[in-house]
Amino acid sequence: MALRILLLLGIFLFILSIPQYRINRALIHPFFCCCGCCFQLIVKDGNRRLMQTIDCGGLCSDRCSAHSRPNLCKRACGTCCVRCKCVPPGTSGNREICGTCYTDMTTHGNKTKCP
Repeated sequence: MALRILLLLGIFLFILSIPQYRINRALIHPFFCCCGCCFQLIVKDGNRRLMQTIDCGGLCSDRCSAHSRPNLCKRACGTCCVRCKCVPPGTSGNREICGTCYTDMTTHGNKTKCP
């Protein structure tokens, strides 16, 4: 019986020692990598949902590197990235990878917004 209690205590202490950082009331976990992309998972205190944070600036710079108007492209890409939490790979095409949020977003002129 004492051995079981010591074992449970050891497991509990091990779980408590896993690195977690608190910044602005959010619990930030280590990076999660899938399909060559790494994301940082954040658990908000109130609703405890996992939310992805991605580097929109870096991903949009790569996406718009071959665009004829890179500043305009980066601005539109940044908006789409924040709203849809996704940027397609490559410099053009592959928009369907990000789903309907990315493909269906349009400007006031009814043109596709996301590059």
